[in-house]
Amino acid sequence: MDKFVTFRGTVAPLFRANIDTDQIIPKQFLTRIERTGYGAFLFNDWRFNPDGSKKADFVLNDDRFSGASILVAGPNFGCGSSREHAAWSILDHGFKVVIAPSFGDIFYSNSLKNGLLPIRLDNFLVEELAARAEGSAALQLTIDLEDRLVSDDKGRLAAFEIDDFRRYCLINGLDDIGLTLQHEDRISAFEAKMGR
Repeated sequence: MDKFVTFRGTVAPLFRANIDTDQIIPKQFLTRIERTGYGAFLFNDWRFNPDGSKKADFVLNDDRFSGASILVAGPNFGCGSSREHAAWSILDHGFKVVIAPSFGDIFYSNSLKNGLLPIRLDNFLVEELAARAEGSAALQLTIDLEDRLVSDDKGRLAAFEIDDFRRYCLINGLDDIGLTLQHEDRISAFEAKMGR
């Protein structure tokens, strides 16, 4: 997992409430066993017509948001099923951060475990960020995980909360396997002692 300390990126606005995991990555694309390759199917039913052509009115098909790496969404983002593929598809598409007023609990946890930073901010501020991103100039934000701050070109916008343990894991690029491998010497010594 990549380390996440400070990140600057362009915002793509998708301020809709209750975007569930089936909208993020529809069920028909869950047959792969790898964590990669899902970005092509992110918001598939909203991005593409049945014939595979792009829907011109969807934000991710707008050239202004090509390469956006911060998604600003509405309340209860990632509700629905527990599919980890939702976080994988957002990451694989190139997003590093999702900012929303609230998240589905399982999606929030899955995101943190996979290196995607979900940030909860006040609904009014999130709606304002989405409106600014829809304006003529691209909105860039800086996310400082060490200081737990979101800033724009004019300075600090808001502080955000994150569990200290998950913050530590993101800053050090540690997923659950990486955390376990920090104790590799002790694990190897135990296995040698047990005759493995």
